[in-house]
Amino acid sequence: MLRAEKICKTFFPGTINEKRALTDLSLHLLPGDFVTVIGGNGAGKSTLLNAVAGVWPVDSGRIVIDGTDITKEPEHKRARYIGRVFQDPMLGTAAGMMIEENLAIASRRGQQPGLRWSSSEAQREYFHGLLKELHLGLEERMTAKVGLLSGGQRQALTLLMATIKKPKLLLLDEHTAALDPKTADKVLDLTREIVEKDKLTTLMVTHNMRDALRLGNRLIMLHNGRIIIDVGGEEKKHLGIPDLLAMFEKASGDVLDSDRLLLG
Repeated sequence: MLRAEKICKTFFPGTINEKRALTDLSLHLLPGDFVTVIGGNGAGKSTLLNAVAGVWPVDSGRIVIDGTDITKEPEHKRARYIGRVFQDPMLGTAAGMMIEENLAIASRRGQQPGLRWSSSEAQREYFHGLLKELHLGLEERMTAKVGLLSGGQRQALTLLMATIKKPKLLLLDEHTAALDPKTADKVLDLTREIVEKDKLTTLMVTHNMRDALRLGNRLIMLHNGRIIIDVGGEEKKHLGIPDLLAMFEKASGDVLDSDRLLLG
């Protein structure tokens, strides 16, 4: 479903601030794969997601989704294939618009923009059913402005908006990092339910090793812009945090210091 082949990305090349973020990174996701991505600060996690989403072009390599080469396509054209949820709950929604208006816009992702944004009665009933599945009471607040929602409610809505069109690929960029632990667990549970129900191919960056281990069928760890660990299936199921730390130190030759807190 996703094939990244030897992608490279360097920021500020030729300057004293030059930073090689991705180096010959290759990654292949099969349909339905739920891959969690971990790594220390500057490992290339968000750069990888931004490269796939088209936030910036890669310097070299290819990115293919469902057999279509999107390497040269701009971000807005990739929206027909990709759903995304960001770390900041303020992103991904229009705060000044109603919940149902946000869902109406999301339901037309990838289509030609037009003057009509409002939803029909049939659509409202459909949105009501989707919101009810979140168990947050939002189905009774469809005309409320999104800016009045809590961070957790807003992130749950953003997740629903990102998946309403059943994207070929779902990108989750530390989408619970800004939430309190209880709310984060709720959003992660919703994430797992939606991904499993719709069999969505998913790439989820997280700063939490426990979440990376308990979610998904595969885990990759980045270090200095490269994938140094790639485990899945039964091997992943039997891993613990000490095992991952040991694997990191063996694969990278480094010892986690301040990153230990980040990844723990």
